[in-house]
Amino acid sequence: MTNVYSLDGILVFGLLFVCTCAYFKKVPRLKTWLLSEKKGVWGVFYKAAVIGTRLHAAVAIACIVMAFYVLFIK
Repeated sequence: MTNVYSLDGILVFGLLFVCTCAYFKKVPRLKTWLLSEKKGVWGVFYKAAVIGTRLHAAVAIACIVMAFYVLFIK
């Protein structure tokens, strides 16, 4: 029996989500459209963008480590 969900898959999705939202924060049209709400379901995008911009060094290191893991170890 194989797992449908794996921890490394969830980590990759989380890192990609944070990086994408941080990029959306730099694009003016997407910022006003997608990141205007700070509460509720749409607030998740805003919070991920804040994490991506404030912790950009840690997120970048985590992306590099995860890429190395996916390419060479897994």
